[in-house]
Amino acid sequence: MAKVRQQPYELAEHTIQPGTRCAIHLPAARLYNDTALDLHVEVFHGVKPGPTLLVCAAIHGDELNGIEICRRLMDVIDPGQLAGTLLVVPVVNMFGFIQRSRYLPDRRDLNRCFPGSERGALGSRLAHIINTSLVERATHIIDLHTGAVHRSNLPQIRVNVESEIAVQMAEAFNSPVILNSKNVEGTLRSQCSELGIPLILYEAGEALRFDFAAIRAGLNGVTNVMKMLKMMKGRRTRKKVTPVFAQRSVWVRSESDGLVLSRVELGQSVSRNQILAEVVAPHESETTVITSPVTGIIIGISNIPIANEGEALFNIACFDKSEIPTASEMVDTFVEAYPTDPL
Repeated sequence: MAKVRQQPYELAEHTIQPGTRCAIHLPAARLYNDTALDLHVEVFHGVKPGPTLLVCAAIHGDELNGIEICRRLMDVIDPGQLAGTLLVVPVVNMFGFIQRSRYLPDRRDLNRCFPGSERGALGSRLAHIINTSLVERATHIIDLHTGAVHRSNLPQIRVNVESEIAVQMAEAFNSPVILNSKNVEGTLRSQCSELGIPLILYEAGEALRFDFAAIRAGLNGVTNVMKMLKMMKGRRTRKKVTPVFAQRSVWVRSESDGLVLSRVELGQSVSRNQILAEVVAPHESETTVITSPVTGIIIGISNIPIANEGEALFNIACFDKSEIPTASEMVDTFVEAYPTDPL
């Protein structure tokens, strides 16, 4: 049986030959001073047929870990040894990145604008360009995120478990926790679900900060998925971590205003009714005790030790008591496996 030859890849009037890399700038929008902004896409077109994987970061412009993961990924990919096509977009929301902001200039969240439209507000038009030029041409997608400003996330994969292929990607990625997460209208993940494209979302670290352990784990995770998809040769690097599934997570909020005296840390396992923090007003000694409503592991935490009533403090992935020792062990193993230094 004759081998199928790899054909050139076409994108935005560019023709990328098999075994080559090409930087493409998609015209995206203009600032109000008439300065053009382009969507920068790095295309790695392999020598053999295979999947088209889109790896993108900074759909929220202040989420920096994913940008560094993309930069390091591009350094290790050899299109001469690649099967399929890799599309890398380090900065999706270039407006937010320039302003060090999560949002677009009109304060809209780009990750609530999909699938977008050719005419409309800035976010809608940008989402339309991303959707038609990249998303609709991908067979698999990895979307890289961090926590919000002053909130840290434990490295985790969020996936809709109804997609079997997406679950396989999540397991291959090898983060300590996989969280079943339903689609939210207007998100890239929701749009991919509509198109039948498997997507996993990697959450790790805090906005506007580098977390080098999370970056290392993210790079390792992306290449693991590529090996699972047979885009790259070699065995997956497991780092002795076996992900554990959580069917849901809950946010625990402050019940009063004041200073937050936390009693737990990111990645720590907690039991139901365990004290998570005490909240005290600056001029008073009486405290409000915040307890956990569930048994689980803290996968998100606020880094600001002050809060108003109702503000989110802790995000807890829920596990049964029998699963906690395994989940806690995987978090500990993960922490030991990835150094925090920048090199």
